[in-house]
Amino acid sequence: MHSNPVLDSLGSHPIAAIQQGVRDARRAGREVIDFSIGDPVEPTWEPIREAMRDNVPVVSQYPTSRGLPELREAIAAYVGRRFGVEVDPANQILPTSGAKEAIFSSPLAFVDRSRGDLVGVPDPGYPIYARGARLAGAETVTVEADERFLVTADSVPAGAWDSLVMLWVCTPSNPTGTVTPLEELERLVAECRTAGTILCSDECYVDLYADDEPPAPSVLQAAGPGSAGVLSYLSLSKRSGMTGYRSGAIVGDPEAIEALYRLRTSTGTASPEPIQWAAVTAWSDDAHVADRRAIFGEKRRILTAGLTEMGYRVVGSRAGIYLWVEVADDVAVTESLANVGVVVTPGRVFGHRGEGFIRLALVPDIDACHRALEVMRPALASG
Repeated sequence: MHSNPVLDSLGSHPIAAIQQGVRDARRAGREVIDFSIGDPVEPTWEPIREAMRDNVPVVSQYPTSRGLPELREAIAAYVGRRFGVEVDPANQILPTSGAKEAIFSSPLAFVDRSRGDLVGVPDPGYPIYARGARLAGAETVTVEADERFLVTADSVPAGAWDSLVMLWVCTPSNPTGTVTPLEELERLVAECRTAGTILCSDECYVDLYADDEPPAPSVLQAAGPGSAGVLSYLSLSKRSGMTGYRSGAIVGDPEAIEALYRLRTSTGTASPEPIQWAAVTAWSDDAHVADRRAIFGEKRRILTAGLTEMGYRVVGSRAGIYLWVEVADDVAVTESLANVGVVVTPGRVFGHRGEGFIRLALVPDIDACHRALEVMRPALASG
């Protein structure tokens, strides 16, 4: 059987093997405290579940790629409340089946494989940026974060701009938990507009900032009215505890949104309408998000204090749901922790700049975070 050679070269997603190990350990009856993947365990707010149940139709029909107008209006209202930015729900918003599929498929709308297009991907960064670009026919250029673990306009290799069709950034960052300041986003917008590059900002964690920090900014604020040249990728997965619902949105440049809409009519990709109605409820409320933000903040505090007491440096980690911890050898430490039932992700999964770090997702509940620190102390004693 013939297969896509790009897929062969990429292999399976690197975190898939870690998750298989977690499943195998649990089947064998061992307790596992899993910090490896961002899939929080806190219950989804009940009105969200009610909205989905109340909108299951008697007759099931295809959802449209444009999405329910009520959903686009709810997202526009959220963007206005959260960022002080007015966007047109008719032509600047596209609901998606989660952020991951939207991020992966977006290069298909913009990459011309006959032209030698480049897509810039952050290092360290979420592997899906590069995987989607490569399978769309682009080459990727690594955009290394600076000493603060921020991707800035200066991070882009000077020779890449002429062929750079898309540039990915992530704020708050997965995996580092750093927040790109608004002035850096403004510089990125200006450089991308000069080069004709679409600035794509993964903002799935934008509502999960630390309570003693200002709210994380959006590229939509940096772009100004009309959002020319930028796309913000938003998600309800962590904001509203809806990872299993697969519900997100792309917001920004109307011309880019139209191209993505045309792409999605070809694939038939659309969120089921009962989930869209649940999303209307989620985007329309901020109080349940504040409750979740407080829970993640407490987990961050507990784990940061415990790891610091052990002598480890927690870097970034000011927002989102991840801790970025400096270690001597990320693979060796990951293996040591796995031996005592604590699963983390080695930083090199996220790129060269991730070597020497581990990522902990703030997923286990607070009691499990305390238990994890107890079993980590002896395992890390020689780390």
